[in-house]
Amino acid sequence: MKLASLKQGRDGELIVVSRDLKHAVKASGIAPTLQAALDDWANLAPRLQALSDALNSGQAPLSFTFDEGACASPLPRAYQWADGSAYVNHVELVRKARNADMPTSFWQDPLMYQGGSDSFIGPRDPVPLASEDWGIDFEAEVAVITDDVPMGASPEVCADKIRLLMLVNDVSLRGLIPAELAKGFGFFQSKPSSVFSPVAVTPDELGAAWQDGRVHLPLLVTYNQALFGKANAGEDMTFNFPQIIAHAAKTRPLGAGAIIGSGTVSNKQDTEHGSAVAEGGVGYSCIAEVRMIETINTGQPQTAFMKFGDTIRIEMLDAQGQSVFGAIDQQVVAYKG
Repeated sequence: MKLASLKQGRDGELIVVSRDLKHAVKASGIAPTLQAALDDWANLAPRLQALSDALNSGQAPLSFTFDEGACASPLPRAYQWADGSAYVNHVELVRKARNADMPTSFWQDPLMYQGGSDSFIGPRDPVPLASEDWGIDFEAEVAVITDDVPMGASPEVCADKIRLLMLVNDVSLRGLIPAELAKGFGFFQSKPSSVFSPVAVTPDELGAAWQDGRVHLPLLVTYNQALFGKANAGEDMTFNFPQIIAHAAKTRPLGAGAIIGSGTVSNKQDTEHGSAVAEGGVGYSCIAEVRMIETINTGQPQTAFMKFGDTIRIEMLDAQGQSVFGAIDQQVVAYKG
């Protein structure tokens, strides 16, 4: 089934969305919010599924036309948002661009940071930022929402705790990152509010594309109306979602509604030619990665970071060309205070 949250109060109003994203029906009679549904998933999921079945068969009363622009994040705020770096190719490029060695441990132990989860930006809302000098970038990713996960859970246990999947724009301020990391405490100011797709889906909605804890579909990134990336999210994912969740839960339990991200989707490809979509490659899921390629090949980056007025669209289509999660579609704007 597919779930979304209409903009309503702090935590949204839960709705069930049809498979083709054309219609929806309010689910407030079952659970007022998605977080409430996740808190009692075992009991409420079957009722939500029945409503979804009725909607998809045209039998749901009081259904209405689905509008992605009316949606907040599926979880407008969450108890936990932790983002991993499952695509080690991306990390390797970052380090190569600055002539740093790649620790072998990075291939066995995922990187992860804890993001702010109290103020997500809606999937069709502007991204307000105060300065272009901060090095504004997007990061196209996939994320899962979990049920309760016990501390120390194995990847096999964690695989059974995945309830929903979403897309992510992990907004990053590249110009602020070096000074923050130099302090030794990690990201904070350089990671403003993140963005999630209009719709969250249960793994079964992905069919054969959901295999081995990975989503085997291209992640389409359109930057200023031009296709920028189409990397396959199932390829070159060093750590799958059960492994990333297990990493997050090593020393603490995760509460129902925890969001765990994949990190920037990145495929290995020829770094000297054919990497950009225009040159026959799969392109990139963030600006930083193409700047790394430029630095490796020419000694310095040429591609600028985002400016006010720039737009970013992130979407994933199934094998039939149907949008799975709806689209993150935004413009970066100047924050007026």
